[in-house]
Amino acid sequence: MTIKKAPRNIAFHWHLAYFFVGLMVFFALISTWYFQSATERLLLIQARESFESINRSASSQVNEIYSNAARSIELLAEQRLMRATTLKERLDSLPYLVTALRSQASLASIYVGYENGDFFQLRPWRNEAALQTHFQAPPDTAWVAQSIEMAQRESRGTYLFFDQNLQLLERVSKDDYFFDPRQRSWYQSAKASAGVKSGQPYVFFSTGKVGVSISQETGNRLAVVGADVRLETIASRLMEHKGTPDSRFLLLSAQQEVMASNKGLPDLSHVVDGKLILPNLSQFDGRVMGVLRDQYAQRKGSVFSFEAAGDIWEGMIRTISVPGGEELQFWAAAPHAELLAPAIAVRNQSLLINATLLVLGVALAMLLARMASRPLVQLNQEALRIARFDFSQAIKVSARITEIVELASSMDKMKTTIEHFLDLSQALAAETNFQRLLLRIVSDMRTLTQAQGGMIFLADPSERQLDLVHMQWDKQQSGPIVSLSALDRAAEHLHPIVQMLDQQQELQTLSAEQVSRHFGFLSAVGYHACAAATLVNLPLKNKNGELLGVLALLLPSGQTLSVELLAFARALSTTAAIALNTQRLVEEQKTLMNAFIELLAGAIDAKSAYTGGHCQRVPVLTTMLAEAACDIENGPYADFNLNEDEREALRIACWLHDCGKITTPEFVVDKATKLETLYDRIHEVRMRFEVLKRDAQLASLQAQLDGADAATLAPQLAAALAELDEDFAFVAHCNEGGEFMAPEKIARLQQIAQRTWLRTLDDNLGISHEEKARKSTPEGRSEIDLPVLEKLLADKSEHLHQRSARDQMAADNEWGFQMKVPELLYNRGELYNLSVARGTLSEEERYKINEHIVQTIIMLEKLPFPRHLRLVPEIAGGHHEKMDGSGYPKRLKKDEMSPLARMMAIADIFEALTAVDRPYKKGKLLSEAIKIMGFMKKDQHIDGELFELFLSSGVYLVYAQKFMRPEQIDSVDLSPYLKATASNSDSNSDSNSDSNFKVNAA
Repeated sequence: MTIKKAPRNIAFHWHLAYFFVGLMVFFALISTWYFQSATERLLLIQARESFESINRSASSQVNEIYSNAARSIELLAEQRLMRATTLKERLDSLPYLVTALRSQASLASIYVGYENGDFFQLRPWRNEAALQTHFQAPPDTAWVAQSIEMAQRESRGTYLFFDQNLQLLERVSKDDYFFDPRQRSWYQSAKASAGVKSGQPYVFFSTGKVGVSISQETGNRLAVVGADVRLETIASRLMEHKGTPDSRFLLLSAQQEVMASNKGLPDLSHVVDGKLILPNLSQFDGRVMGVLRDQYAQRKGSVFSFEAAGDIWEGMIRTISVPGGEELQFWAAAPHAELLAPAIAVRNQSLLINATLLVLGVALAMLLARMASRPLVQLNQEALRIARFDFSQAIKVSARITEIVELASSMDKMKTTIEHFLDLSQALAAETNFQRLLLRIVSDMRTLTQAQGGMIFLADPSERQLDLVHMQWDKQQSGPIVSLSALDRAAEHLHPIVQMLDQQQELQTLSAEQVSRHFGFLSAVGYHACAAATLVNLPLKNKNGELLGVLALLLPSGQTLSVELLAFARALSTTAAIALNTQRLVEEQKTLMNAFIELLAGAIDAKSAYTGGHCQRVPVLTTMLAEAACDIENGPYADFNLNEDEREALRIACWLHDCGKITTPEFVVDKATKLETLYDRIHEVRMRFEVLKRDAQLASLQAQLDGADAATLAPQLAAALAELDEDFAFVAHCNEGGEFMAPEKIARLQQIAQRTWLRTLDDNLGISHEEKARKSTPEGRSEIDLPVLEKLLADKSEHLHQRSARDQMAADNEWGFQMKVPELLYNRGELYNLSVARGTLSEEERYKINEHIVQTIIMLEKLPFPRHLRLVPEIAGGHHEKMDGSGYPKRLKKDEMSPLARMMAIADIFEALTAVDRPYKKGKLLSEAIKIMGFMKKDQHIDGELFELFLSSGVYLVYAQKFMRPEQIDSVDLSPYLKATASNSDSNSDSNSDSNFKVNAA
């Protein structure tokens, strides 16, 4: 926001200040001209003397750094380190080297190059990025030793890291750290002649820093000792000489390379032949020091003035001798403007004295200007807070200027409006319940506009009809309305809401008669007065401009909305429309998903009559038990509660808890007899008995033809036929699976199976190509010459259906299943199936039925559930687990299951026990079902605490009255099941096991 300054007040003070400044400057210049000319000459002489003193001091300090380093080298040259031949011997001299480095802060490192190519160096550790990258030193490192040892023409590089007490922290072998010190310039120059040698500046290999090497050959000529002096040390010394702010102090090599300056180290961006080099004088500061160089030949050794960079400078050049090296040059220059600062100060002092009135006028003008601008600064800060969405403080500005006061008031209103709009928008966007969202929209808009009544209509997809879904009057509200009032836009075009919507009006005054006629339904929320009112009509549209609904507000008669408030309400209605559209889409998606879920559950129930309406009743019972757990105020579930997301997860899990049954073959689920597959094979067995009976009759007739006595044969034939009838009746009875197969029954089956019958036809004729291919596999039977005698009942190899790799389950499967997988997919052997001890299902078929929960978990785990539904697979997949860990498919124990999963297990069992729509069993009486579950509680197959809650809350009875037949609902004594005792008699154990079997089979 641009804040426009008031010209009359602010501009006047600035012009006043300009006037005083100009007037006083004119008189000050005339009065100080003489003082400036007189003092300038004197101050220039004094400045040259001071400049000379600085040059001498700087030269002395630079020479001191070199001299101290040289003395240290000379002393080191006589130490035993020079004679050491191994790394261990060289490390013995560490204390001496450390002392030398600590006494000479200018030294970057000390090193020794040996005649055999060995190298040893010690440097103090500095926490610099280049050093850390190169060495990767451990924590607490204070000293770093570098060693190169030559052995059989191979070098061994080693880094050693020490702490402050010279304790070894780490030793690192570095195969890539090798060089021949004898090829280095510092070694060769020291070998060339005796004494200390100072080299030219160069970039250190290890640190990337620029410095100078000082070296000397030892007395035994077996080594060269050296030390590195970092140029930044010299630069720091030069920077100690402040001089004037723009003074230039340079240290140059004999080749006029810039080694150091009082402005810091030179830039190392200059590359020659792939190496970083120091910049020369022209590259570093050609504008000033280049001019000094050009005039050096005529004025060498003296202080002189020169012109450069648009100013007059004072310059000087001195040479500095260094031990064993070429002379260095110390160059200095300073601008006259700074050297003559005292003269300028005198001039300024004179101006101040002569311009007292000017100072007072300027001060007064500035004071007035600041007073006038302070409120604007405050308003600017407030505008920035608004831009940052900071509404924590109200706008308060202290000002006497009318425009500023009005501007502050407007900004405060704007700030409040934006804050209110954001709060309401966030509240609407955060609401996830559609009905509460409708309530929130009406309530917030009524509060904003101070309306007495409010109502919201939703449009149908054709936008032709508006249905009233919520209304309020004062503090009373209707809640959701199913069908209280609907507006047909075509039939009721004279209704104010429809009329205003068609004409795009937002405000209309209604008479008392119009209010009574068109809005009489408001009497349901307390509206009885018949007074005129103002109707505010705000359409709710989505981003495509499609009508979602209408928000209508009734204001008291004579009250209307300001332009600002109406604009605010219009903006908020747009936000409300977005939230409404979003929630409607969410609700529609949820409705669609729920429809698919219920469709799948219904398909599972319809797939087999053996499941009945199981998938539809379990959600009801589980939800009832969960709500009972939420309502209870004491006991283990006193703190149990469910939010909306958890309720949704439970509902979906209940509906999908048996979705894996869609993969279970119907002939397994519907297997009512032991020999039944896609059809009941008892018919084949009966036909074989018929064949045997015909064979017996034919044999009797043949015997008569051969001369046997018919009277003698007749009783024998009748006995044989009776025996066959009796045997078939026994086989058929076994096929029903209604009784336990005792060993003697199985033995009789084996005996009956030994009978044979003659097959004359190929049993490969007329079968499918897949069945023919399966029978021809190594597991199938081989070709047999016809005719052939076959046993009456047989377990043939062709009855064995092998389990494919896809049907195998690894022990370490990703889902954690712990189920014993039968070796075969199916075993359809006739004797094998007829010998099933209980029920009609073989081991393979029982696994196939139990496998539905495995498929349920796998299918649900693959679904991309949102975060709040991530527990659906766990809840749905746990209803066959038992509290003692003996259930399936994961053998989870109670503590490993969520309460909701344990609730579903109870609901699943109770529904299975009491269901009457299963063709293979009758629904049990209420007392029988509870008794069986009591045994299951005792054996820790179900959660005992939840089972007691199931009974004590009356959930079992409410469900029974809703879903069970009246004749099933008998009286139940709950007292034995509500006691935490294990007093059941041993005589019930057999009944308990049998009950568990029946429940599991269900």
